[in-house]
Amino acid sequence: MSAAVQHTLAGQATLEGTSLHTGEKVTLTLKPAPEGHGFKFRRIDLPDQPFINADVDKVQTVERATTLAEGSVKVHTVEHVISALTGMGVDNALIEMDANEPPIGDGSSRPFVEMIKKVGIVPQNAIRKVWEIREPIHQEMGDGTIITIVPCKTFKVSVTNVGPEGRFTQYFSTEVTPEVYEKEISAARTFVYYEDVKPLLEKGLIKGGSLESAVVIRGNEIMSKESMRFHNEFARHKALDLIGDLMLAGVRILGHVIAVKPGHGPNTKMAARLKAEYTRMRSMVPADVNLPDGESVLDINEVMKILPHRYPFLMVDRIVSFEGDNLCTAIKNVTINEPYFAGHFPGHPIMPGVLQLEAMAQVSSVLMLRKPENTGKIGYFMSADNVKWRRPVMPGDTIFIQTEILRMRGSIGQTRARCLVNGEVASEAELKFALMDR
Repeated sequence: MSAAVQHTLAGQATLEGTSLHTGEKVTLTLKPAPEGHGFKFRRIDLPDQPFINADVDKVQTVERATTLAEGSVKVHTVEHVISALTGMGVDNALIEMDANEPPIGDGSSRPFVEMIKKVGIVPQNAIRKVWEIREPIHQEMGDGTIITIVPCKTFKVSVTNVGPEGRFTQYFSTEVTPEVYEKEISAARTFVYYEDVKPLLEKGLIKGGSLESAVVIRGNEIMSKESMRFHNEFARHKALDLIGDLMLAGVRILGHVIAVKPGHGPNTKMAARLKAEYTRMRSMVPADVNLPDGESVLDINEVMKILPHRYPFLMVDRIVSFEGDNLCTAIKNVTINEPYFAGHFPGHPIMPGVLQLEAMAQVSSVLMLRKPENTGKIGYFMSADNVKWRRPVMPGDTIFIQTEILRMRGSIGQTRARCLVNGEVASEAELKFALMDR
């Protein structure tokens, strides 16, 4: 995971215009916000000027746009401004409006990007919340819509747009960085099929729509005040919407999002899955284990690239966090299939204390050996002090192993480590190692 810090706006910027669906005049102001604030909307036209979090739990409707609601207070068409903030690397911002929908501008997120560029962004002290996807997350809808997120070391989107009867099938794929977002995504405009215009108007939508704010597709022809900005502009706009909708999960991801026929409904459904899975993952960690927002994760294959240990003596299943260079948390899932349970003890299986000590040593080694100057070395035990075992570890337990480097002097390192089960300390020790070439 990225260890980048959070960012907010360096000042405030204002945009006036007409909203797409309600047709109302609106003034929108982007303002800086403190660390951990995230994105919040504020309706300054209402009594008490209520806030609405940009949170997938607040999603009310997703027809042609994403609407958030808190009680009777609503904010429509939030995806473009959230997409712009996310794509440009902003983590915390207050979005104030004197109506219930942002200005549509030219139908893209470029006006919001220009606001952000005008005032600039500044770093903050807190670590950015980023989740690196380690296992594929897949979702299919009955209409052929598919969204899959697969592991990737960067944030990447690949989008296929498929219109009615297969019209204007387009593809767009890119890694998303602020530079790429500004140049390749933000200018892509929203679009609508001509046959959908009348039904949308009958539902009270797109009252502020025009050929200045959207591209209209009639048959195989394009109706617009200007030519297409990209040959695959519709797929790029779908990527723009997807970025905004997924950020409603409340966490940035590292992963490759592959979407076929995406829309606000499937997008926000995936955002809900992301939020639920991220919350579940973090809830597994005991309350007294500090799992920072910017956690890094190593799966078993990456652990084995660092450690020489193999079955049956590899006592680490996954690294769940690094906090800076000196603190690490790992997981060991204890099952009845562990070979030592056959003799320790028959009918009363207990994990040997010395193997808990070995698990602490292995996690300590990962923490020390991931430093660039120690690459390719191996850690040899020198001593174990203040060793204590406080409760038995049994099959079915999940051990959280936390280690901290106390000091490093040349090739000698010392760590403090502990094993926790259900939030209780099972064992602890201070360990000393000599790091040697293999």
